[in-house]
Amino acid sequence: MTRRLGVLGWPVAHSRSPAMHSAAFAALGMEGWRYQRLPVPAHLFAETTRALGQSGFLGANVTIPHKQAALALAGQASDAARAIGAANTLTFLPDGTIAAENTDAPGLVGALGQSPRGMRVLVLGAGGSARAAAWGLREAGAAEVSVWNRNPERAEALASDLGVRAVQAPEPADLLVNCTSVGLEGAIEPDSLELSATEGGELNQLGLTFDQLGEYSYVVDLVYRSEPTALLAAARAHGARTLDGLEILVAQGALSFELWTGRTAPLEVMSRAARGEDTAA
Repeated sequence: MTRRLGVLGWPVAHSRSPAMHSAAFAALGMEGWRYQRLPVPAHLFAETTRALGQSGFLGANVTIPHKQAALALAGQASDAARAIGAANTLTFLPDGTIAAENTDAPGLVGALGQSPRGMRVLVLGAGGSARAAAWGLREAGAAEVSVWNRNPERAEALASDLGVRAVQAPEPADLLVNCTSVGLEGAIEPDSLELSATEGGELNQLGLTFDQLGEYSYVVDLVYRSEPTALLAAARAHGARTLDGLEILVAQGALSFELWTGRTAPLEVMSRAARGEDTAA
């Protein structure tokens, strides 16, 4: 019997999750397990997701822009998912119930490589990933969590829901976390990095300039692609510590894998597969 899993999103063609999970299945000898992309626009999300359980799916990850809708659709949810107000992991139970979990928050905190306790944190964005980051970092002991979004009302709503602080413009912090989709398309060559943002530039879309990146000692970008995003390229030019979205993808994906399969996730295999490396090496 084929056991199916997938990732729901729009867009979702860029997702490395299928390669990552497929490599894990192969490494653990899990024959009959399959993981696939499920491109679904917002207006079809509820209908499509409800049908997955009847179509042989055991679970699905959820990415942009469906994480808040995923929680709303679920018949049961973990305390963390409810507190965050978003879900990135759905499980389709035998009785037809959809169960929601959020592995984004522990995935981010675990991937940091150090405790955020006592840090001043700035989160960019106000969607499901931003909600998970703000909640997870606050719960992990950050001294202050601030949120900026191009739409101030959305930042205010997130801040009110989660007990954090909304800011009108990006402020200096110890840790900067980009939870927007800015940077998902295109690539930045190191020698073509603009030292001052232009109206259409990625940094400008994040409310930042090149010089401002010197105000952050640790910069995390949830966006992942083959070449560095403008945000990470600028941060590295200033000597900041950086973390790209692939490491966070692996961390949260491993937690989802373990939830669905009951098996210990092969982290190294999943990391190599996410980066397009030979997992047989």
